[in-house]
Amino acid sequence: MASHGVARTSRVHTEEQRLQDLEKIRTYRALEDQIRTQAASGSYGRVLFQFTTKLLCLNPEYYTIWNVRRRCLIYSLLSRAADLQGSHAQKRASDAKDQESDESVLQSELTFIIPLLKGFPKCYWIWEFRRWVLSQTIIRLSIPVARKIWETELGLTSMMLNKDQRNFHAWIYRRLVVAKLESPELRGKSLAEDEFAYTTRMIKLNLSNFSAWHNRSQLVLRVLEERNSDDETRAAFLVKELSIVREGLNVGPEDQSLWYYHQFLIWQIVDHGKRQTIAPALTVAERAAYLKHEIDEVKGLLEDYVGVKWIYEALLEYTLALERLEQRTERGGGEASCLRTWLAKLRALDPMRAGRWNDVEREMG
Repeated sequence: MASHGVARTSRVHTEEQRLQDLEKIRTYRALEDQIRTQAASGSYGRVLFQFTTKLLCLNPEYYTIWNVRRRCLIYSLLSRAADLQGSHAQKRASDAKDQESDESVLQSELTFIIPLLKGFPKCYWIWEFRRWVLSQTIIRLSIPVARKIWETELGLTSMMLNKDQRNFHAWIYRRLVVAKLESPELRGKSLAEDEFAYTTRMIKLNLSNFSAWHNRSQLVLRVLEERNSDDETRAAFLVKELSIVREGLNVGPEDQSLWYYHQFLIWQIVDHGKRQTIAPALTVAERAAYLKHEIDEVKGLLEDYVGVKWIYEALLEYTLALERLEQRTERGGGEASCLRTWLAKLRALDPMRAGRWNDVEREMG
């Protein structure tokens, strides 16, 4: 039996190995019992804190232990000045010694988490606990010190994403860090331009990076706004983005993430209502011309890739969108025939979505 292309092999344990495993289990359960006993008594001190360190090193996915560790930090290791989500007034009232101690504790926690993240990069509880530790830097430390820690954290996300470019946990966490660095809490300024450039670098490394394409779609309007782009610049920007994603599609049309970004750009062309778009000044005729060009480009992919369902789905959606954009009430015989052919291909290539294709057929009339 295989999993992800790797055949499973049976392992035969020797008696010595079995006894070692049993000893590990006994040690783990004894440690777990000690934590439960200490926590039940309300003794959230250094002893309990050390127990959580040992257990989390064995099993960092034990989310209850992260909560126990959080209480140990609040009630014993961190200064009392900010126990109850302290305000800036409380922070100013705390003396330099408390801030220095808190900085040391929080930095130590961030260091402790790094090897656990490397070993378990997709564990929700580790990311959540790290986010909480970082939030404490804003509550307990001066703004310059807290900001420096958050800036270092942005470097950590880059390191994590260099190791695994498609780790969506790290991408979500990066957006959180960037948003905080941009916020008034840390006297921030926009990082949209820097993050847009970062998505470009990551996409060049891996065209299949769905999260990088998604981040890019969230940044394009902000970048154009901050550049004070005029209508001509916006139209040129749209052409460049279409060219970038089209180059990717010419290489890997079976890549769903590329189609999602291409679709995002198409809806930017088609949707010219009240919602802000990349090039809002385009006329209907100009929008139709853009859309026709993209449809022709997608048709060209069929010369080499006849078995990729995303091509047929794009042709269907874009052709119907063009009809709506031009407010056409009639459809030519050749176009109708193409639509039927593409729909038949989709039914054959993706029979599990029969209901979806039925909806499309009704939309086609």
